[in-house]
Amino acid sequence: MRFDMPAPDLHIFPDQSRVSIAAADRFVASAKAVVATKGRFTVAFSGGSGPKGMFELLGSPRYASQVDWANVEVYFVDERCVPPTNDESNYKLAHDLLLSKVPIPTENVSRIRGEIDPNDAAIEYGRLLKARFNEGGVDWKQLGMGEDGHTASLFPHTPAIDETHHRCVAQFVERSTTGRSWRITLTAPFINRSGEIVVLVLKQNKADAIKQVLQGPRDVHRLPIQLI
Repeated sequence: MRFDMPAPDLHIFPDQSRVSIAAADRFVASAKAVVATKGRFTVAFSGGSGPKGMFELLGSPRYASQVDWANVEVYFVDERCVPPTNDESNYKLAHDLLLSKVPIPTENVSRIRGEIDPNDAAIEYGRLLKARFNEGGVDWKQLGMGEDGHTASLFPHTPAIDETHHRCVAQFVERSTTGRSWRITLTAPFINRSGEIVVLVLKQNKADAIKQVLQGPRDVHRLPIQLI
């Protein structure tokens, strides 16, 4: 590796279902271990296609019964600026496939309010995270990666890449997975304050991007996931 980043624990699976199973297994194992030692398991989810299979598994009786949901807190890595009932909402994805299927208390879920002014929503969420974690972070974060090397809503050549002070920011993205749109995202320094970060990459056409991220030169403005 050509720059100073921790070597990832890299696993390659034959199909998307095996990726989802491995991620769900990892979630359950981490939840059990952290609740046993700390009494509380804090997680942050992203959206997109990556976590869908994992959400569905964790919401199934087989997996859901293995997690002490009363002691799980859920946060979000990023959000599209839409109401929580909109199909583009990351919260809606997690709610429909997982959170509505398990006995997690409503007050344990802290969503980003994508329906209000983006900058106000980012400030509000940043303050919530500061009050909850101070200078720490969540136990377990789930991320994805786009073909362009973005993760969360840290897209190539956008201002949030250079943010080092705030935990959460809003930005207008000219080229996002949903076109020109406002996004709210956790910043790299706060994402990196995690006990564990799991990145789910499902599509075969992202193989070249993964190679560039792991073995190519460091260029975080072109490949923002290199910040993580």
